[in-house]
Order: sequence, then C-alpha cells, then structure tokens
Amino acid sequence: MPETEIIPIEQILPNKLPIVPLSGRPIFPGIFTPIMVGNPDDVKVIEEALSADGMIGLIMVKNDFEKPKADDLYEVGTAAKIVKRINLPDGGVNIFISTLKRFRVKKFLSRESPIVAAVGYLDDEADDTDEVKALTRALIGEMKQVSENNPLFSEEMRLNMINIDHPGKIADFIASILNIDKVEQQKLLELTDVRTRMEKVLVFIKKEQELLKIQKRVQQEINEKIEKSQREYFLKEELKAIKNELGMPTDAKGSDYQRFKDKIDSFAFEGEIKEQVEQELEKFNLMDANSSEYIVTRNWLDLVCNLPWKAPVSADFDLKRAQDILEADHYGLKDVKDRIVEYLAVRKLKKDAKGSIICLVGPPGVGKTSIGRSIARALNKEFFRFSVGGMRDEAEIKGHRRTYVGALPGKIVQGLKITKSRDPVFMIDEIDKMGSSFQGDPSSALLETLDPEQNFSFRDHYLDLPFDVSNVFFICTANTLDSIPGPLVDRMEVIQLPGYIDAEKLEIAKRYLVPKSLEKNGIKKGTVRYTRDALMFIAESYAREAGVRNFEKALDKIHRKLAREIVLEGKENEKFPIDKAAVQKRLGKPIFREDEVKKAVSPGMAIGLAWTSMGGDVLVIEAVANPGKEGFKLTGQMGNVMQESAGIAYTFVRHLAAERHGIGAEWFEGRQIHLHIPEGATPKDGPSAGITMATALLSLVLGKRIKDRLAMTGELSLTGQVLPIGGLREKTVAAKRNKIRDIIIPKANEKDLDDIPENVKKGLVFHPVERFDEVAAIALGE
Repeated sequence: MPETEIIPIEQILPNKLPIVPLSGRPIFPGIFTPIMVGNPDDVKVIEEALSADGMIGLIMVKNDFEKPKADDLYEVGTAAKIVKRINLPDGGVNIFISTLKRFRVKKFLSRESPIVAAVGYLDDEADDTDEVKALTRALIGEMKQVSENNPLFSEEMRLNMINIDHPGKIADFIASILNIDKVEQQKLLELTDVRTRMEKVLVFIKKEQELLKIQKRVQQEINEKIEKSQREYFLKEELKAIKNELGMPTDAKGSDYQRFKDKIDSFAFEGEIKEQVEQELEKFNLMDANSSEYIVTRNWLDLVCNLPWKAPVSADFDLKRAQDILEADHYGLKDVKDRIVEYLAVRKLKKDAKGSIICLVGPPGVGKTSIGRSIARALNKEFFRFSVGGMRDEAEIKGHRRTYVGALPGKIVQGLKITKSRDPVFMIDEIDKMGSSFQGDPSSALLETLDPEQNFSFRDHYLDLPFDVSNVFFICTANTLDSIPGPLVDRMEVIQLPGYIDAEKLEIAKRYLVPKSLEKNGIKKGTVRYTRDALMFIAESYAREAGVRNFEKALDKIHRKLAREIVLEGKENEKFPIDKAAVQKRLGKPIFREDEVKKAVSPGMAIGLAWTSMGGDVLVIEAVANPGKEGFKLTGQMGNVMQESAGIAYTFVRHLAAERHGIGAEWFEGRQIHLHIPEGATPKDGPSAGITMATALLSLVLGKRIKDRLAMTGELSLTGQVLPIGGLREKTVAAKRNKIRDIIIPKANEKDLDDIPENVKKGLVFHPVERFDEVAAIALGE
C-alpha cells in the first residue's frame, strides 16, 4: 500500500480570498466557531465561497459601516474554512468555520462588495527558548486560575487550552476568550512575534484577574446584604408568630393606625377637622414605614389624638373654699385677693369661662406666680406655667409649620396636651419681657390667643386645625405695663400687686418663709425660734426690696449655717433661739444701716418718691450753689423727661424767689447751681419729681431745711400747678419702709388713696396739694 503524502497547509491555501468584514471582534487562527451573517452582500460571498473551495477571509472593520469598502478594513485578517451552513428564516445564514492562518492583504482586487483580496500568509516567528516555555506555563497557569473563578469558561475550553501544543496558538486561544477591547485584539492578531504576543496576553490575564477579584468582593458584599435582609425577614416572621401566640399586635404600623382610628372615631369630628384628620389618617395608612414623612404624619396624628377635644369642662367651684385657699396661701394683699374673689364670683354667676384673662403686675418676689397656682387650686383645675421672658420667635406661641424639620406645636397646644383638660389655668410669666426679631413678634402672636373674640378657633401652625381655647383661664404676670403693647393690655384684666411693708414681711416670714426654709435645709420644725425683733431686723437691714426673695435667701443662709453646726458639733437635740445678735453673727454686717434711711439733713436737700419696675423707691435730691458764673448743672443719669422737669423747677424757683422773697437775679448770676440725684450709676427718668426738685432748689435759695421725715411726689408746671402722677401705692409702700411720716401728693391723686391698704396708710399723713405754694408751706413753713 503506497504511503500517504501530507501536503503543508500553505500549499493548499489560496492566494486570493473573498473577504467577509467583521463588525465585532477579530477571530484568531485555530478556532472553531459559529458566525451569523445577515448582510445580503456577505451572504452572497458565503454562497460563492461554498460553490468553490469554501475558503473565506475574515477582516475586522475599523469603524462600524453598513456597507464597508476596502479602505475601511484592517490589513491583517484570518483565513477560514466553512465547515457547515444553516439558512435562517430572515434570509441570513449561520456558518460554522475553522480558522486556519493569519494573512496580510497584498492588494484588494475588488474594493467594493463583494470584496476580493490577494493575500500573503503570515507565519509565527519560531522561538523555542526557555523564556517562551516559561511564558507558556505562566499563561496556562494564570488562565487556569481565571477559568476556575469564572463560571463562563466551560470545561471544553479548559481542555482545549491544555491540549494545544504550540505557544503561539495558546496565546491566540486565550486572547480570543478574554474580555479584551477589539482594537487590542486586532493588535495581537497582527503580532507574529510569539514571545511579544504571549507577554501582552499575560498582561491582559493579570487585568482580568484584578477584575475578577473586584467582582468577587462586590458579589460577596451583595450576598452578605441579601443574607442579612433574609435573616431579618425570617426573624421578623418568627417574631410575628410569637406575638400571634401571645395575642399581641404583630404590625406596629397597623397597630398605630387602628389606635389612631379608634381614638379619632370617638371624637366624632365634624366639618373641616373631620375632613383633614381622615385625609391624614388614610395617607398614613398608605405610607411606607421607612419614609421620612411617615414619622411627621405619625407625630401629628399622635398630637391630634392626645388633645382634649371632647374633655368635660370642670365642675362648678366653691367660692368660699376658693377664698379660704387664697387666705391660707397668702398673707396681706387684701385688695388683690378681693379683686380675684370678685372676679371669680362673676364667673360663678355667669357660668361662663370665656374671657378669663388676668394680668398680675408688681415687683419681683411679691407672689404673682404663687397666686396663679392658688387660683388653679381654688378652682380645682389643672395648672400649666410657661415663661415668655426673652422669647423672640412667634413659633414658640403658635408652633412651627410641619414643613420644617423638627417642627413642634406652640406652648398653648403643648399645655393642652400635657394637662389633658379643655379649661386649665395657664400662667404666662414675664409677659413684659418679650422681644421681637426677624422670626416674628411673640406679643403680636399672643393677641389672638388672649382675645376672647378670636380664641374660640385658635389655629396653631403645627396643628393647623381650629381649637377652642376660650375656656382656658389665662393668668399673665409682669413687672411693668410700660413694655407691653397697648392692644395686649386691653385684652387683660390688670391687677396691681404692691410691695410689702416690713410688718407684712414679718408675718409672711413667720407663716410661710421660716417653715419652708427649715424644711428645705433639713432642720426639724421647732428646733429654731426667731424673735420678732430678729425678723424685723432682717427686713430692715438685709431685705429692703419690695418682695420677699432676699428675705428668703437670708433665712436660707442662716439655716445652712445652723445645719453645719448641728452636723459638725453634734447639736441634733438642741434648740436655737435667734435674736438680732444671732442674725448678725450668721449674716454678717447689715447691708442697709439704720442711718441709711434717707433724710434731708441740710438746706438744698429734699426727699422724693419714685416708681420702678422693682417697686417704689425713695430718692434724695441734692442742690448746692458755688460762686462763679451763672449756670445750672444736672448730674445723676437723669433722662430727658426728668431734665425738662429740672429746667422747669429752676425757672419757677427763680421767679418765686424774686416775687415772694425779694431774692433777685443777682443772687443767681453770681452762683452756679448744681442739682444731683445720688446713685449716678442707676438711670432715672419720669414725670413725678418736679415739686421735689423745686423744693430742693427753694430750700437752697432760702437756706432752710425741709421738714423732717417728709417726702413728696408730683409734677410741676411752669406756672406752679402740681400735676398728677402714677404708682402712688408703690411709692407709699417705699415711704413706709423708709420711716417717712408725711407725704405730699397731687390733689388729683387723692382718689388713689382708696386703693392703698389701710395697714400701709397707718402712721402716714397725706397732704394733697394743687399748687407749689402749698408744698412750700408744708415743707419749709413758708
């Protein structure tokens, strides 16, 4: 049998090939792969090739063209043998090819479809060095690692890679299956240097390995999240099953919805309120529990359900019991308590709480807040207090709009939620100390709240539903009415609280302050006993202010020192009598001395009475005359109004001195007169010191001292009229504290004496006057 001769492939490959353009990626030699051909021109090329030897040339297109020409193709391609053809329904064909060898185009014989090219075949540059062998092993080893971690590589691919014996073919096979950019693949196809081709393929394998690591890490993170969410889901399902067994609600959102719905149904809302609340409730039911708006809506519904929409109004109160409570809780203040009892009597007869707005005005420490608490107790109502001192944002009163993060209802709605009552007693402290800013004016926001004609449908910005607050009993407190806007004062029943005289402070200390301070400092009742003189000494020497706060602080200081003695010296069972000496030992030197009672001790001095937000006060006005050029100097931080009063007093005294006493202009021309009010660090102003300054100047001109323990208050006109003033009650209390005996007041203020308690007026002589001549007669005996 003759031997079969093996003919090299180069001898059977044609030198002329019909070209099929590739728009995807180049195809390397040594590959058996299917290709789908849809272009009619390319299908025609396939059919002609099959009718001949079945050989075609595959060249990649530089850019995607619908009908590429010769110039649009690369120069290097792959010769392939068509093994099988399958016709497709759309007119295309699916062919299976076996790629054989690289070629380079020598010349295009036909430059348009069907493209035909004369080609020259390219051989791999042989290289059997150890480096190539090492690169071959490296490629196979690295590719094994890639294929093991990538499920897309089939077992057949792995076997093919191992069975290939030529280094160049191994590089081509790996390049064909790696995810490499088509331009880079074309460059590899054009390389005939096997070693260089293998090195480049090794770099691409390394890049693929890095991508696989990142892919693996991302996949692991995703799996962990999925496992966590699945674990949470199963745990939640288990929790639901356990709650079902125990009869507990399983869905928090569903539970909230049902609770809100039951509560809202019980209120039986109507009109606007019903429509808006039901709309919000249904919106809440459809919301995702993880959305940001879910919490906002839930909080709003929770507020709606906790407001006293249908709470019963408090039962009728016993006026006699209310009067007894006020008497038990507060000493003195008879006029104030009478006004409050009268006010409550009207409410009892009218059976209507609407328009109940009281404003307690007085100096600090006189018991404004405690009276508010007593009123609430007397009426058997819930009590809610908040301070508006320093408040600059109207949202504190009327709430924030729900569009803001962290929005809250205003103080009025918060108080109703806390007290759970439709008719509580609300105390608004420090109403005279509100500010205003770019965030709004809280005092203006209070106008609606405190207006009986409007507050039956009070609308908080956060709640945004009308709520009836006309049943709320509002009590406001202030130190002065001057800084409160007029429209706000008009809406309130103003009750003035004067300061306490020393005798009242003594009784208050005995009944309330001493027992309270003993309990506060842990000292048993009956252990300490104060003498009457000791308590009076504290009032006169350590606590001369209108209220009793400093008095209470002084008692606390004494009791703290006693507590230390009891603990350190073992005096638990001893009694401690406290007299004046014991008070001074524990409180130190008196803050006010007996000789500090203000007196007019020389000509040019007069005692005046002033009103401040801290209560009444006594001022000494001093005047001296120095030789020199005529002039009139004022010191002591006088305000504009007081400076005008001083100018009027000076002019009037010059006129009076010349007309009545024969003291002409030459006396004034040779002297500079200096008028001063001591305590220059304290600003002073107001229209009530006119007659006092005129008396001081007249006393200086005549060289006479004014009557001892005499004080005065009143404004002076340029013609000598004595004009009315305000704050007579507070001024009278201050005069009583400073041991004044006679007080000159304007005739027009005589009616105000009825408002001053009898215990304050006791021991005082009032001299109502109409003209300054009467003042001079009383003060200087003129």
